[in-house]
Amino acid sequence: MTYDVTLQNITKTYEKGAIKAVKNVSLQIEKGELFGLIGPDGAGKTSIFRILTTLLLPDEGMANVNGLDVVSDYKEIRKRVGYMPGKFSLYQDLSVEENLKFFATLFDTTIEENYDIIKDIYVQIEPFKTRAAGQLSGGMKQKLALCCAMIHRPSVLFLDEPTTGVDSVSRKEFWNMLKKLKAQGITILVSTPYMDEATLCERIALIQEGEIMSVDTPQNIIDQYPMPLYKVKSDKMSLLLKDLRTLSYVTSAMSFGEFHHITFNSKTDESAQLLEDLKHHEKLECLPTRATVEDCFIHLMQNNVHAE
Repeated sequence: MTYDVTLQNITKTYEKGAIKAVKNVSLQIEKGELFGLIGPDGAGKTSIFRILTTLLLPDEGMANVNGLDVVSDYKEIRKRVGYMPGKFSLYQDLSVEENLKFFATLFDTTIEENYDIIKDIYVQIEPFKTRAAGQLSGGMKQKLALCCAMIHRPSVLFLDEPTTGVDSVSRKEFWNMLKKLKAQGITILVSTPYMDEATLCERIALIQEGEIMSVDTPQNIIDQYPMPLYKVKSDKMSLLLKDLRTLSYVTSAMSFGEFHHITFNSKTDESAQLLEDLKHHEKLECLPTRATVEDCFIHLMQNNVHAE
């Protein structure tokens, strides 16, 4: 098995060691894989990406990209990877076409030479090629940034929270674009705080406070959820959540969209007892449900579980 990205016991601190952003992280990403680093803001995702793209030095540990060391071989790695940072970082006053030409020139190539790899994405923004990048919508900025990250044909693509701040339609379009890029054999690492995007990756790592809690396929992580899960709702959801957390037989109660997800202290179905105890709530429902990646993340976090 060939690995395109390897991290071995990587640690990164800030403020002279006072802040531990990344704590002894080890990961292996296969060649051609679409891999997701899933976690909230401040979990350490950006620090890991900046180490892998040679923008930060790790305090401890080793990391390789394309078999090259991120410290000693940084110049060669920069030629081979594409990086789309979380914050839109293109030149706002340059046009779409000027930004793309600029990034192509940095890598000693041209738009024409590599047009085939960005064509499916670029045709969507080409009608606006003379417009200043700063005047584009969020979704269009996202597509332009991806084109600029791809214009030199990278073998590994790092996308740091690429769908943050864009609408749901643009998010869906973006993931469809990633699937097409993966089909071309590009290894793609995506970080995101959106748990629903985890299922769009082949494998994921759940990260919290700089530590990896689990690494597996989204389905395997969901299948490992250790207890029955129930969804509950009523006509007064905030009051319902408060009341659920007072019940001695309820282990956890978390808000999930139009429902609250709960678990019981034992594997016994206590839903009938719950319906009786909370009968003062109108339109009360309590039904079994399947766990999501977010349920699994919360369970691992609450139980302080970390991958070995």
